[in-house]
Amino acid sequence: MIALLSRDLKLAVRAGGGFGLGLAFFLIVTVLIPFGVGPETELLSRIAPGVLWIGALLACLLSLDRIFALDWEDGSLDLLATAPLPLEAIVTIKAAAHWLTTGLPLVLAAPALGVLLSLPQGAYLWVLVSLALGTPALSVIGTFGAALTVGLKRGGLLLSLLVLPLYVPTLIFGAELARRGAAGLEVEAPLLMLAGISFGTLALLPFASAAVLRINLR
Repeated sequence: MIALLSRDLKLAVRAGGGFGLGLAFFLIVTVLIPFGVGPETELLSRIAPGVLWIGALLACLLSLDRIFALDWEDGSLDLLATAPLPLEAIVTIKAAAHWLTTGLPLVLAAPALGVLLSLPQGAYLWVLVSLALGTPALSVIGTFGAALTVGLKRGGLLLSLLVLPLYVPTLIFGAELARRGAAGLEVEAPLLMLAGISFGTLALLPFASAAVLRINLR
């Protein structure tokens, strides 16, 4: 499992679509928003948690189609499916590699980019907490979508259409957690909901992704 994770991390960096692309897109979104809505500090500080969450969500989408694409193209996905390692574990490792190369850099970069959006002082911790708790769900859901569209020509657009509706609950509760934390309000409800979504996807979706891959590989 460690060898497979190390291999996927190296492929993500060498083949493109890794943390560099996601971070660049995240930075562009954060820089462009003030040009679109105006320089008012009060407005920017109010929408900053939601903007950071939307930017992170869209940045995660950029590399989803690469999760299984390289393995499909060179035939190694068939070998992985027949390996002693359960396919569910392989899917989980793929999701972990995606989060380490895309989700984790976005989590670490969000507080720094929040300065560009006049993020309130009390919101930095909650933005970091909400993204750290929610981005694993984005990677697991994205891995499920990638398994559904593996081998399809121009599957990237279809993948986005499939995954975006599934991302909405994570976006709602993640942004609400950051907003409530910034305002000093009660955060228990969105925190528990976001944690439930993340742990639920981690527990269930690897099995669904493995089942879809078995069907696509027949």
